[in-house]
Amino acid sequence: MPKRVVRARKLFKEGFSCSQAVFTPYAVEAGLEEEKALKLSQVLGGGMSHMGLTCGAVTGALLVIGLHFGRSRAEDRAAKELTYELAREFFRRFTWKHGSVNCTDLIGCSLKTPHGLALAGEKNLFQKFCSGYVEDACRLLEEILREGEKRRQAGRPGKNIRREYKKDKKNVNKKR
Repeated sequence: MPKRVVRARKLFKEGFSCSQAVFTPYAVEAGLEEEKALKLSQVLGGGMSHMGLTCGAVTGALLVIGLHFGRSRAEDRAAKELTYELAREFFRRFTWKHGSVNCTDLIGCSLKTPHGLALAGEKNLFQKFCSGYVEDACRLLEEILREGEKRRQAGRPGKNIRREYKKDKKNVNKKR
């Protein structure tokens, strides 16, 4: 198992949020201080600050994709397109595996209210479900990072991904 996945599992087990657990090992490896990585990604936990929206493991992974492939010059359209394509591919794979990227759907409990948050804690939903989402997000992220790097090195990265994504999307819709 890749060391980043092991570190993510450990961070989550220590009590950090799903977004922190996914983002931090990759960010530290990319040169960001651990404390800054933890602070930056903390607000995304619980489906974006306990709003039950997009799962923190997913948003943490999106930050990693941006960190690795995002553009730093406004005119770099290839980096922009590659980043968006990889993010969409991550969403597609996570949704295929779990049926949703929405925190409330994934854990079966809304975290928006103190009652819902307490209920999730009482039922141990974070350990029951979220630890697996953290690990799955990291495993998918490992795949996406490898594929993204190959596509970036191949030259015109966004063009191939878009075609593959549309093809896969049609196949996914046929299966449902």
